[in-house]
Amino acid sequence: MSLHDGHRQRLKAHFKEEGLDHFENHQVLELMLFYCVPRQDTNPVAHRLIERFGSVKAVLAASAAELKRVEGVGDNIVQFLRLFPEVERYCGMEKSKEIILDKREKCGKFMVPFFNNKRNETVYLLCLDAKCKVISCKMVGEGSVNSAGVPVRRIVEMALDEGATSVVLAHNHPSGIAVPSDEDRVTTMRLARALSAVEITLVDHVVVADNDYVSMADSGWYNPEENDVYAF
Repeated sequence: MSLHDGHRQRLKAHFKEEGLDHFENHQVLELMLFYCVPRQDTNPVAHRLIERFGSVKAVLAASAAELKRVEGVGDNIVQFLRLFPEVERYCGMEKSKEIILDKREKCGKFMVPFFNNKRNETVYLLCLDAKCKVISCKMVGEGSVNSAGVPVRRIVEMALDEGATSVVLAHNHPSGIAVPSDEDRVTTMRLARALSAVEITLVDHVVVADNDYVSMADSGWYNPEENDVYAF
């Protein structure tokens, strides 16, 4: 057994006995990388990642391109590290079907985590039943950093397929400024009319940025009553 093998066993035993509480940042990454780099010393790469990004959280939030700028980080490590935030988001979505969202504020807060680690503008549709219970929350489209198409017909079809009584549209501003644009308002009104025609309520359009959000309905950018749409 090499010294390197002994180090792996000691770190794994430490985790098994005490969890991560007493681990240094680089040791957390080192342990994680054991499972995708089976025959190499992961300590140098772990140190370089922390030096580059500053924390484990920042490493996991980094894009594939950013990660690859670190010496020793290839496709296998990138895919492995990107898996963790995606699994976290997936678990959050699994739990969502047990949730009642009967206030716009609840809807906004619910939507924010779906945009974690999203570097491009992304659109999600939250579908609710007649009791405001979550039916689904699915990605509708993803665009460039500056824009994301909102396919009105696809959103209407999705809402109908899900059997939704009401929906909330949400998209992010990667710029970090959660202020709706004039284009956002026009798109919202167009979608509200299309949904109203099939008796589905567009409750709100939420704009997310930096773990915060703006409700277009609460801020006066969107008035459901303009389309004879019921508002919460």
